[in-house]
Amino acid sequence: MSKLIRFGVSLEEDLLNKFDRHIKRKKYTNRSEAIRDMIRSELIKEEWTENKEVTGAITIVYDHHTRDLVNKVLDVQHDHHNCILSTQHIHLDHHNCFEIIVTKGKSKEIEELYLKLKSLKSVKHAGFLMATKGKDLT
Repeated sequence: MSKLIRFGVSLEEDLLNKFDRHIKRKKYTNRSEAIRDMIRSELIKEEWTENKEVTGAITIVYDHHTRDLVNKVLDVQHDHHNCILSTQHIHLDHHNCFEIIVTKGKSKEIEELYLKLKSLKSVKHAGFLMATKGKDLT
């Protein structure tokens, strides 16, 4: 475990009050944990902008009855097989499917995969979660 270091932060009272309300809404136990979480989030964004090896998840919702859409989704995934760890296909109802695609690789390639899937005609919704392998975060 790494050494714990304490430091002070100066904030305007109004900003601190807003931060404390944020902490309460997000169910943090204290300011330190909230600040640690915000720092980690920024470091993850940095990994993504520097095209490092990262992980993440892509979600899409689509009507599987749309002509040839399932084949297009699969073609895009096969074109990017090297950054896909796993997929899960869920039948929401008779028409709609929800797919979760877990990724690992260079961030630019994962973002390219996401944009290709998102832009397919008849994809109703697409979501994207940036994550990290966690190697450099505690």
